[in-house]
Amino acid sequence: MSKNIVKVNGICKSYRDSAGNLEVLKDINFTVNEGEFLAIQGPSGAGKSTLLHIMGGLDKPSQGSVYFEGADIYGLDENTRAAFRNRKIGFVFQFFHLLPELTALENVLLPSILKSWWAREKDLKFARQLLERLGLSRRLAHKPAALSGGEQQRVAICRALINRPKLLLCDEPTGNLDSENGKIILQLLTEFNQREKITMLLVTHDKDIAKGAERVIHLKDGIILH
Repeated sequence: MSKNIVKVNGICKSYRDSAGNLEVLKDINFTVNEGEFLAIQGPSGAGKSTLLHIMGGLDKPSQGSVYFEGADIYGLDENTRAAFRNRKIGFVFQFFHLLPELTALENVLLPSILKSWWAREKDLKFARQLLERLGLSRRLAHKPAALSGGEQQRVAICRALINRPKLLLCDEPTGNLDSENGKIILQLLTEFNQREKITMLLVTHDKDIAKGAERVIHLKDGIILH
């Protein structure tokens, strides 16, 4: 029986602006099992990305807790949470966020360097293996401007995996790609989930993309639909 790796408990998130108090998430509760591929699907403005960022330790909730392997990540101080995030969680975003001055290989190695202040030989070997596995063996020395959108997203996936995270969080990873490249990226993510048993959570507005997951949570207006 699979154990829970993430527990989202009573998460609320609101922002204050000139119009008053905007509630983005309202009492969100669910668990994610170890090795599971879970999709959170809903229209734009549903609160999907906000929820993903909270689960990844990037954005503190207004109320509630996120437990990762039993530990409340918002009970950690900022430096400890940042170190935890770099070790345990990988992120794949819609906009690839590659550093333009670095090569594909250097972009992949960046989280490893941040973890240990230098690129260890085993990390360099693993980065090359990841890039080769995703069909980028001839692109290691290319900078992002010389890569297609699909290639840049594959580099971003390798970067998210370099520290061998327990959890991979994907925020509309196919949203900035054409349909063919989108299918390739989803297939690659599914293969990593199945082969490596990496727990994966993907947010999308696309029902067809969400169908690739084992389980789908539907979010609308900051509320989980049952």
